[in-house]
Amino acid sequence: MLARDESPLHHTPLHALHVARGGKMVPFAGYEMPVQYAAGVLREHQHTRSAAGLFDVSHMGQLALRPKSGKVEDAALALERLVPQDIVAVAPGRQRYAQFTNPDGGILDDLMVANFGDHLFLVVNAACKAEDEAHLRAHLSDVCVIDSLADRALIALQGPKAESALAKFCADVGGMKFMDTGPRKVAGFDCFVSRSGYTGEDGFEISVPAEHTEALVTALLENSDVLPIGLGARDSLRLEAGLCLYGHDIDTTTSPVEGALEWSVQKSRRTGGARAGGFPGAENILGHFEKGAARRRVGLRPEGRAPVREGAVLFADSASAEPIGKVTSGGFGPSLNAPVAMGYLPSQLAAAGTQVFAEVRGQRLPLQVAPMPFVPNTYKR
Repeated sequence: MLARDESPLHHTPLHALHVARGGKMVPFAGYEMPVQYAAGVLREHQHTRSAAGLFDVSHMGQLALRPKSGKVEDAALALERLVPQDIVAVAPGRQRYAQFTNPDGGILDDLMVANFGDHLFLVVNAACKAEDEAHLRAHLSDVCVIDSLADRALIALQGPKAESALAKFCADVGGMKFMDTGPRKVAGFDCFVSRSGYTGEDGFEISVPAEHTEALVTALLENSDVLPIGLGARDSLRLEAGLCLYGHDIDTTTSPVEGALEWSVQKSRRTGGARAGGFPGAENILGHFEKGAARRRVGLRPEGRAPVREGAVLFADSASAEPIGKVTSGGFGPSLNAPVAMGYLPSQLAAAGTQVFAEVRGQRLPLQVAPMPFVPNTYKR
């Protein structure tokens, strides 16, 4: 019997497959999801780096913005009211990373935006998808029809053998470059395929009609190069890649500049650009570009073997009583055989090589600020 304040966990279309393959199921963003399989997190992580890992990311939200005018440029201009990115410049068949911002310049969610030629296709985070849809409807309904694509699942195939595994079912994926996207037939099913992912590895994300998901995944898993991968290895892979987890490394209190995401804001939206500002929090965000932000997300390498986890408080030295920041993500990096972390520090302490200390179980452990990604990415440019 559920307590009054608990809701039943949702299941993705692959739930039965996860259970049948020995997935250890845990609650995540309102869904029951596999944290690992029998192989374990370490082997799943290493397999993704050396071959191909298959991830169920069907808990993510998928949305279509369909311009009422029939011109995709109108949908792009409308979306620019809500994000600091240049959406107009996203060519058909391409996609771009973006953030919804609030009036203070904080990040409501991060998302992917694809141009499908006659409409925009968005992928948003699971925990934010209801709020994101409401946000879009409140602000863009004058220009766009907003469709929630709840009848679609989403899987990710990541790793150096992802292309060869997927090419058996979709011959033209070999011609795709990083961030190429669009409708493709995969094993005869009408899918949307993007060459992107959340691991730092080359790979693909595939949106597939829910009723065909298990058949497609079963076919992919017949290839010995492909293993199912759970949330545990997904987290260690994205941490090694220096990628943000929404609600941890970025949130409503962090601006894109504080989050070290300046690269995602094109010059056209910055001061002096063709369409500068016009998005929520523009004054604060553009102010951070011009004058700098007081703090910054950085990579951290603990000097010992002990992982430094999320929430650990950071200090300038081993004796100081005054905290200077905190760790937002941390764990063991299997590819490096060493612990890695991310966190926020005052901007004047954000240079690579700076030593700081984290308090872990009453001890001060030394860390060094380090460049990210911790493991070089292998995107197909």
